[in-house]
Amino acid sequence: MTTEEFTPLEMNDVDTVACVGIGTIGGGWAAYFLARGYRVKAWDPSPDAEVKLRRLTDAAWPALTKLGLAPTASKDNISVHADLAEAVAGAGFVQESAPEVLDLKQSLLAQIDAVAAPNVVIASSTSGYGMTEMATAAANPSRLVVGHPFNPPYLIPLVEVVGGENTSAAAVKWASAWYEHIGKSVITMDREVPGFIANRLQEALWREALHMVDNGEATVEQIDLAITDGPGLRWPIQGPMLTFHLAGGEGGMAHMLDHFGPSLKSPWTRLDAPELTAGLRDAVIAGCDEEADGRSVAELVAERDEAIIAIRNVLAALKADQP
Repeated sequence: MTTEEFTPLEMNDVDTVACVGIGTIGGGWAAYFLARGYRVKAWDPSPDAEVKLRRLTDAAWPALTKLGLAPTASKDNISVHADLAEAVAGAGFVQESAPEVLDLKQSLLAQIDAVAAPNVVIASSTSGYGMTEMATAAANPSRLVVGHPFNPPYLIPLVEVVGGENTSAAAVKWASAWYEHIGKSVITMDREVPGFIANRLQEALWREALHMVDNGEATVEQIDLAITDGPGLRWPIQGPMLTFHLAGGEGGMAHMLDHFGPSLKSPWTRLDAPELTAGLRDAVIAGCDEEADGRSVAELVAERDEAIIAIRNVLAALKADQP
């Protein structure tokens, strides 16, 4: 990262956040910032963006209420703007969540950089691009960072923060502290990694699942059940690495690697993505429809949110009891 001087705004002086791009991710961010008591100014070129944003906020608000609202939180503390400069005016932080199109990201980040106050950090919700490649058109790339959330950002606490080659270390430090300040769980990455950390792990599982469906080895429902009633129950507590450490018994990870290491060469994995044929696409869609069993997307979202809240509350209580 560059050593170029960048002095960010004092965090306690931030009372307004700009959300640039308010689709599923950007709208989720907007709802979360509202719940933390901030005023949100949003921008999106879609003609129905405001209608969709308010619908998303309404759907997210019950979950956010159960997790705990800031005293000044209000769903109505938001405005949608057609002019980008107007949207970022007065904002102490900018979260960009435009579609994953590189030239669009490059152009939009440069536009935001041109109109945002010079001491404001600008973060991108990108799920795959590095800031080095996204910041090429910006006049001041030192304040541009990646703040990669997990969907839905109003509910899942993880944010991965990383700068590009020309990002100031001060901007990365500020962004990580900011996300922690608003209640997020933050991974500050040491360097840019394609796909970041969580997406890389998730995509490996996704590829294997598609191969198994494509080869007739497992159904969609079996794959989901294999995770929800299997390793998925362990991962919220200790994650895959510590889980394998325990699998080694008293010998821990050392025994696990020594004993099971040779099986890593077993021809189980098919990590290359399968060809997404019409047949595979139809099989996956049909499997999801069968598993949903008539429940709408809105109903499934409500079930998911309720369950995640319960899990988070249990985990918080367990951590509070630890010495």
